[in-house]
Amino acid sequence: MTDPWVALEPGADPAERVRVLHRAHEIFTRAGTVPRPVRRVVADSWRRSARAGVRPDGTADIELTDTDLGVHRAEHPLAHVMPLFRELMGTFASDGRHLLAVCDAHGRLLWVEGHASTLRQAGRMNFVPGARWAESAVGTNAPGTAVAVNRPVQVFAAEHFARRVQPWTCAAAPVHDPRTGRVLGAVDITGGDGLAHPHSLGFVQAVARAAESQLALLTPRLPDARALELAALGRDRALLTAQGRRIRLSRRHSEILVLLSRHPDGLTGDELLCALYEDESVTPVTLRAELARLRQVLGPGLLASRPYRLTAPVASDVAFVERRLAAGALTTALTAYGGPLLPASQAPEVVRIRRRLADGLRAALMACRDPDLLADWAHASWGEDDLDVWRSLATARPTAAIRARLTALESELAAPPGWAGA
Repeated sequence: MTDPWVALEPGADPAERVRVLHRAHEIFTRAGTVPRPVRRVVADSWRRSARAGVRPDGTADIELTDTDLGVHRAEHPLAHVMPLFRELMGTFASDGRHLLAVCDAHGRLLWVEGHASTLRQAGRMNFVPGARWAESAVGTNAPGTAVAVNRPVQVFAAEHFARRVQPWTCAAAPVHDPRTGRVLGAVDITGGDGLAHPHSLGFVQAVARAAESQLALLTPRLPDARALELAALGRDRALLTAQGRRIRLSRRHSEILVLLSRHPDGLTGDELLCALYEDESVTPVTLRAELARLRQVLGPGLLASRPYRLTAPVASDVAFVERRLAAGALTTALTAYGGPLLPASQAPEVVRIRRRLADGLRAALMACRDPDLLADWAHASWGEDDLDVWRSLATARPTAAIRARLTALESELAAPPGWAGA
């Protein structure tokens, strides 16, 4: 067969890239070289990698060297927990001929340590400190993808997008700022077939949680006069409080601030373009003009570039709800949830965050079956047509009014008749 990766070269049609990936996988599966279907997290990552123009035969670029790398390491919050990483993972990495790696939120490797011969092998593909292993740069890989999707990820062998990485297996988990919930980077374990076990993912996730607990003890809680507050839930236009000013942002500026608030290390222009616009014809010039106007709105010194980032910490209602939900404080999370994130926004990344937050709250609601919390959601504007929540509410509190509303809603939505829970 023709090499399927040819269609993934820069300039190829993005849709064709995805079709080729799936076709190649089908062929390899029939040949017995792929033992299982492509997992959803991997397939989604392949699509993002193809859209970003990643070359399957490429390798990582080294962005930080010598002094720049040393300064970035010294100033990075994860430097405070490197002793913990080494204590929990160092022996495991050395004895198992694996590597311990830590990257920042931009996918740049800050530390890579472990077995000497494995380090030499990894160096041949630029898996070294200072190299950028973001998903958008080298394709599917555990540290880069974990940062991209903000959850633990394990990548096995041929699931890697870049060919020279396919002999490796890796597992990584994001590490968050315990106060703001922002992703600081990821901790990763990389090696050979010995890591192809689900326990590897659980192990690295536990290490990440231990690091967040350590950071919570180390991080001072002094107020920052430059801190920003962003309210974006239930609003089409976000409200920003900055240095004593209350600013009602435009819709596009609202989207940009939401995205930058989640990426304290910044986003490149290309990353922002992909996150903001469905239309691939939108040019970088258009984005730069929006950012120039946003810089004027914010005032001097708050929006930096290369990459684009906010220079002051941001406390957002989205991050607060996410932290409370992750901690199991469902009542607090629901009280703070003012509605869907920027509900009118069609920016791809905003839509993803909005859906994930709403789906997480709904799942927690239906799992806890608290009738008061279910009723609060069902009677809110965003929950009045939520059939699953109304069904759960009718089970937990089967009053005549609730059953009548459920019957009407099932009729309106052409729900299958005979639901047993009603």
